[in-house]
Amino acid sequence: MKVVALLFALSLAVAAHSQNTIHNYRYVLVPERFEFSKSDNQYGLNTFSKALLEGVGFTAFMSDETLPAEVAANKCGVLKAEVVEKKRFLSTGLTLILKDCLGNVVFKGEEGKSREKEWELAYSEALRNAFASLTAAQYKYDSTTATPVAAAPVVSSVPAAIPAAVPATVAESGNVLYAQANANGYQLIDTTPKKVMTLLKTSQPDSFIADDGTSKGIVFRRNGEWFFEYYKEDKLVSQKLSIKF
Repeated sequence: MKVVALLFALSLAVAAHSQNTIHNYRYVLVPERFEFSKSDNQYGLNTFSKALLEGVGFTAFMSDETLPAEVAANKCGVLKAEVVEKKRFLSTGLTLILKDCLGNVVFKGEEGKSREKEWELAYSEALRNAFASLTAAQYKYDSTTATPVAAAPVVSSVPAAIPAAVPATVAESGNVLYAQANANGYQLIDTTPKKVMTLLKTSQPDSFIADDGTSKGIVFRRNGEWFFEYYKEDKLVSQKLSIKF
């Protein structure tokens, strides 16, 4: 039980530094119509947004496009673009927001403004200015994530602390979970989509500190398969997982 307590304390410490950034994503989905618009792609703002996203390095799709299989199979690997209008006197103000599949804001830019009197010119200029913050963020897709500070020295011996020889109650989850990268590991998402587990990296590439909101333990790969192991009422439980990274 000391091992479980140590894992719990460590997971809380590392999770405090966990951060989801735009650099963890390659794809962005742009809607056919923004909430403030009166028609699909009004003033060409939606296709213009797609072009601006591709201009900084993202691979962007319109929501009515047929998505590649890789993208369609992992919706939580895709950001959703929103553009919000703020009503102003004698000016037009737009703000770019990028959200993950759970609705969490991953990026929010500075408001872009325009004093043009003609609507089409005003919205186009305001949108271009709204993307200035994203350009300044120097986006670059990175599939790797940073190793947690101080996590490696403590957790390096965790697999040995829960040896395979310990009798375990084995359970199997038939649900496919999708791994969504963040600063210190992954969050596992089901097809709802709903977050079901947090994985924090350790010094071992195939071993993670795991927390499903009820139990805390480790997730590791053995013989090509993933397992979540934790203690329940002083008994080791081993749960087989189906994870797609």
